[in-house]
Amino acid sequence: MTSYKTLGLVNTREMFAKAVSGGYAIPAYNFNNMEQLQAIIMACVETKSPVILQVSRGAWDYANINLLRNMAKGATEYAHELGYDIPICLHLDHGDSFETCKDCIDNGFSSVMIDGSSLPYDENVAVTRKVVEYAHKYDVTVEGELGVLAGIEDDVAAEVSHYTQPSEVIDFVSKTGVDSLAISIGTSHGANKFKPEQCTRNADGILIPPPLRFDILHEIEAKLPGFPIVLHGSSSVPQEYVKIINEHGGALKDSVGIPEEQLREAAKSAVCKINIDSDGRLAMTAAIRLYFDEHPEAFDPRKYLSPARAELKKMYMHKNINVLGSANRA
Repeated sequence: MTSYKTLGLVNTREMFAKAVSGGYAIPAYNFNNMEQLQAIIMACVETKSPVILQVSRGAWDYANINLLRNMAKGATEYAHELGYDIPICLHLDHGDSFETCKDCIDNGFSSVMIDGSSLPYDENVAVTRKVVEYAHKYDVTVEGELGVLAGIEDDVAAEVSHYTQPSEVIDFVSKTGVDSLAISIGTSHGANKFKPEQCTRNADGILIPPPLRFDILHEIEAKLPGFPIVLHGSSSVPQEYVKIINEHGGALKDSVGIPEEQLREAAKSAVCKINIDSDGRLAMTAAIRLYFDEHPEAFDPRKYLSPARAELKKMYMHKNINVLGSANRA
């Protein structure tokens, strides 16, 4: 058993309380390798932002849970070396079972998500409550989910979204004891979040997605005043990255994300955690494709991963400052 406290990590309890009262959201950035982690920590230290380092089941399979745990410990030491001890949480994203969540808790994660949203309601309550009972023994915080997001990202996939039913949230939170609740109000997983027929086009031909269901969010807020709310699938899919990728050998079609102004509005409410994964993948891929196009002779990973890391850092800083409002909140 490894306690997250020995790794220099924190859980989300104080992070979320401050975010809810302060009208901002904590960035939850997924990472799979060293360059992504470096970019996240550099950006968050420079902007003095707290951060949640997210590990999906796909990242677990790719990088090994022991390496990921020690990378998170290294992240806290790296932040200190850079000159500012920002609060850092290590979080399991979309835990698929009690056993997965338990493994992460036992291996130094300070927060876990149990995603029972695809199960019948009573089964979702039961598995979520089981995770909460185990996690709280070790002061690990737990995120549950009600409602289903459409889209594909790692092992999470759904054809159709199902909005969270506000009538269920009080019962779910009281029965499970979760510390935060992920809801579905129109965000979606992946870079292709919406079909073209769901969108309108502006004068430049850019696809504009349907607006988020703020009416559902506000109804949930009214039922759970001050309770931490989470948005998954909240990448904005910057069109400049899509353009670079497609102009340098890529073939991304109809890629559209959540407008950043809508995320900023959500962050001013009880939404205190916003998950961003696809934007990081796009930024990294765009930088690498551009580098290879301009340097076809290149084969040294340090040469093409350095600009990718720099672009990631730039994007994360922008998110912290202009979208989530988390800059200078550490």
